[in-house]
Amino acid sequence: MEPSRRGVLGAGLFSVALTIPGWPDVIGRAEAAQSGRLSRIGMSEVDMVVAMTERVSDLDDQFGGRHARPMAASFMVNTVAAYLRADAPTPVRQAMLSAASDLLYLTGYMAVDEGLHGLAQRYYIKALELAGAAEDHLTYCTTLRGMSVQAVDLGHGTKAMQLADAAAAASPQAGPRMRAFLAGQQAHAAAQTGDRVSAMRFIREAETAMDRAESRSAPFGSYDPSSLNYHISQVRYGLGDVSGAVESMQQSDRLRFGVYRRARVRHRATLAERQLELGHLEAACATWNQALDDYPMVQSGRADDRVRAMFGLLRPHVKNPTARDLYNRARGIAPSALAG
Repeated sequence: MEPSRRGVLGAGLFSVALTIPGWPDVIGRAEAAQSGRLSRIGMSEVDMVVAMTERVSDLDDQFGGRHARPMAASFMVNTVAAYLRADAPTPVRQAMLSAASDLLYLTGYMAVDEGLHGLAQRYYIKALELAGAAEDHLTYCTTLRGMSVQAVDLGHGTKAMQLADAAAAASPQAGPRMRAFLAGQQAHAAAQTGDRVSAMRFIREAETAMDRAESRSAPFGSYDPSSLNYHISQVRYGLGDVSGAVESMQQSDRLRFGVYRRARVRHRATLAERQLELGHLEAACATWNQALDDYPMVQSGRADDRVRAMFGLLRPHVKNPTARDLYNRARGIAPSALAG
């Protein structure tokens, strides 16, 4: 699955871009309104798309995809569509394709967060096509990995493994942090399929790569020790080590940067579920309460799923005062539909 222009641009340079969900009608309006149409772009427009993608990503981390995705979609249809149609020198054209691909990947990721999985897959496929056209290995591999994350979260372990392997194969010269990023997902997918040997091999590979990456630098906003510990937790859980999974998830929570509010809600709720699985009701309630502290500020379908699961898991324990207090608190915070 090597990114290549071949096959991507057969019907014209930007034909793939014009099939993005919601774009064709916008393109038509742009063609009808010739006055004021941007006819040529430079690197300043590319820089603006990159900066906007970074800002939307920050909002997604803090507030969830339900808030941020409409902003990204609007930006694509109202601004990036015109940029992709404009004339540009070849280096600028390539850079704009790459920037648009990254924005599409992010929009697909946010659609996953909303539970809009079919839409997410369409965004992901177009992100792959534009990344191939731009010869952008980083976004190509990141998108394949994102598709693997979606598959593993939906319980499709075999497909998740195929996508994770494809992402790794398409990035043979990845640096240590990227290698950890890819190997961690391979480990998670392998564990879901029950392949203990591969899961342990990939998680050791991720740990080794992370050690190398951390010795060089620890850039904010990339795959970091918190993310690695999350994957270690998922591998342990997938292989039947619930106690070890709890320990690693707790370590992930301790290491997580504060701005990642959406992840904090989801992962703390997952941690609570596993604590309860061990029979630690009081500890689980304490962790769920921490998740609820942030939950009202997050608009996320995946966070909603974890709160819905919490209600179901707590219901048999409502005679316990701690569980009952948590249940009642959650009913005052969460949408009533989640309580069942």
